[in-house]
Amino acid sequence: MTVSPYAELLGLTFGTDDRGHPLVTMEFAHDLLGRPGFLHGGAIGGMLEMAAWATLRAALGEEQTVIKPINVTIDYMRGGRERTTFAAGEVTRLGGRIANVTAIAWQDDRDRPIAGARLNYLLKR
Repeated sequence: MTVSPYAELLGLTFGTDDRGHPLVTMEFAHDLLGRPGFLHGGAIGGMLEMAAWATLRAALGEEQTVIKPINVTIDYMRGGRERTTFAAGEVTRLGGRIANVTAIAWQDDRDRPIAGARLNYLLKR
């Protein structure tokens, strides 16, 4: 997988979880800090967007499709601390022209996300 310059800047790595679903990992780095002791919200938001994109790309398989974001909504639930952060997405609708994806980011416990996102994409097949 070719990683975008933005993903490289955030230090994102792309892999899969134990079920084979896309999983994005962001190791802590001081460049990602916002207020002291906490990750910058933009870094978390960017990570969520990359997780959603990776999930959608995996759902499309080998199909050559241009993916364009229509809308991105991020809900911040708690501050991200100075530790490794994970993110994963789920395609909730995959139509002919529109796709809807959700994504969550967490640190220690997947059941206690630090942020969630809802993304709508236009698909040009």
